[in-house]
Amino acid sequence: MRPRPHLEQARRLVVKLGTHVVTHDGVRLALGRLHGIVEAIAALREAGRQVLLVSSGSIALGMRVLGRDQRPDALGLRQACAAVGQGKLMEIYTRAFEQLGLAVAQVLLTQEDLADRDRALCLRTTLLRLLDLGVVPILNENDSVSVREIMDARTAGDLEARGFGDNDGLSARVAVAVDADALVLLSDVDGLRAADPRVDPDAVRIPTLDAETDLAAAVGSGASTYGRGGMASKIEAARLAARAGVCAVIADGRIPGVLAAVAAGEDVGTVVEPRQRRSARRRYIAVEAPARGALIVNEGALRALAERKASLLAVGVVAVEGAFGRGDVVEIRDEHGRVHGRGLANYPAAECRRIAGHNSADFERLLGYRGYDTVVGRDNLVWEDL
Repeated sequence: MRPRPHLEQARRLVVKLGTHVVTHDGVRLALGRLHGIVEAIAALREAGRQVLLVSSGSIALGMRVLGRDQRPDALGLRQACAAVGQGKLMEIYTRAFEQLGLAVAQVLLTQEDLADRDRALCLRTTLLRLLDLGVVPILNENDSVSVREIMDARTAGDLEARGFGDNDGLSARVAVAVDADALVLLSDVDGLRAADPRVDPDAVRIPTLDAETDLAAAVGSGASTYGRGGMASKIEAARLAARAGVCAVIADGRIPGVLAAVAAGEDVGTVVEPRQRRSARRRYIAVEAPARGALIVNEGALRALAERKASLLAVGVVAVEGAFGRGDVVEIRDEHGRVHGRGLANYPAAECRRIAGHNSADFERLLGYRGYDTVVGRDNLVWEDL
């Protein structure tokens, strides 16, 4: 048996590539390495597993296009490099995945996109739909308009203050948002060690930690000095993911075959075990968030929800209770008042009342616009037997 069977069984993975994985020296593109990772992702997709890719490297590629061999000090110039390099980065990924028969989608984010409830819900819905379509989403922080990630950590404070933290925090938040089973942080280190390897080259790798461990203490006092987007950032990202129920792995992305090894449950890198296995989002919907209202559904809708794990369509809604907003938790009840589940509403209560009993084709006429085709999406629904 593999030492990490839960990774071998992980169905949905978020993989983050650091700049030193995408490039050789922060400037030169590591094309062979990237193609190897793309092939590993394609193999995972072929095996029926879903992968979202969070990739750094836009600033480095932009520097190369603009003829610069040193990272610019000026914030505006770094943003310009990111704007130039992001297109090149997507061009490389698009061509590489197309050769293996896979389509990709670019998703650029700012911290506010995941902090705002409505935007976070829209983002989750988009990412899950892309995965259902067999597309590989490729995410990056939108450096051209978001300054937090590319500010120097010495002046920007901790991970929360400076935003996502060199895409580490971004990848952790995305993993939580899409109920990923695993977050794989690939960089230029082979995991956490008992001491700073720059000080103690013989420091041993720590194969496994749990979410309750003081990770910074576990890797020694030098951990926070690894630099912006360095070990401190990865520790915070791993802790964030693990505390939300997502298994996190820190491994060396420069090693050929490392992603396949992680996904196969082999003993590589450091695994940060989650506090619990149940999705934090599902726990939030099922227990933690107060229900702001209810959707009363007919027998046909109940059967579709229970037997086919379908989304809740407006045509199956017979009544609406409460004054909830878009993204609020609502109960799903039958016509006798029994609660069968809970979910996140795609429309506010007033609009749900207008579209109740209607097909999605009528939404534009009834609401003046056509948003989601469902009232509650299946990925935002927790049924009583789940």
